Amino acid sequence: MIKIAMMQLKTIFDDLDSNLQKIQSSLEEIREKNIDIALFPETCDLGWANPNSIHYAQPIPGTVSNFFCEMAKKYHLHIVTGITEKEGAHLYNSALLISPNGKIILKHRKINLVQGVEDMIYSFGQKLEVCNTPLGKIGVNICADNLKSSHILGHTLAEMGADIILSPSAWAVPPKFDQTKTPYGDIWINSYHDISSKHHIPVIGVSNVGILTAGIWKGWKAIGNSIAYNSHGEPIAILPFGDEAEHIHILNVS
Repeated sequence: MIKIAMMQLKTIFDDLDSNLQKIQSSLEEIREKNIDIALFPETCDLGWANPNSIHYAQPIPGTVSNFFCEMAKKYHLHIVTGITEKEGAHLYNSALLISPNGKIILKHRKINLVQGVEDMIYSFGQKLEVCNTPLGKIGVNICADNLKSSHILGHTLAEMGADIILSPSAWAVPPKFDQTKTPYGDIWINSYHDISSKHHIPVIGVSNVGILTAGIWKGWKAIGNSIAYNSHGEPIAILPFGDEAEHIHILNVS
């Protein structure tokens, strides 16, 4: 049994210090709960598809990744988190798996970048990996890597031996989106069900919340609605929807 904290937190564009302070506060909140893995959203350092990231992003290893390594070691848990990575002239939408001793043991660069939005900012990832840990083999991908059009990436992680797939995400809707008329989430529910039920592994995605204040989707709202599916292809968690819907949910998966 693995105890996972789904950390659905607000991300403020360009405000790295506030975002990292929020992340540390959230880890302090779960300190006494014997968590095995804390799963954070996509690009939770600077904001998703944020063109200003070019001015603030750090390499890996670097200031931001070192912060997460320190947090993993301080709170003695695994951390999976989205992070904006700068390498030379390139930006990557990356995710890290960090061990409780503060070591980066897997780095994934997002492969399925949203056309006309992300691919204007980030370079494409080129590989998939799984990582052996005391908790089992962990596979990490990012958000649209699990869309139905590209969920071969999730299936491939499972074929590579992943016992669980963890996916930092940033799920956003237009400013006038009406949740009561067209409830959000089917595109993820279908894919998560397909991957988890076919391979009998849990699949968990955690999205941030907040307003996108820069980029092509400026004014859109990141709305959480994070989900978890168990190894039987059944939903075991659907977190609150809304741009202010910060929420920490703890679940046990096997």
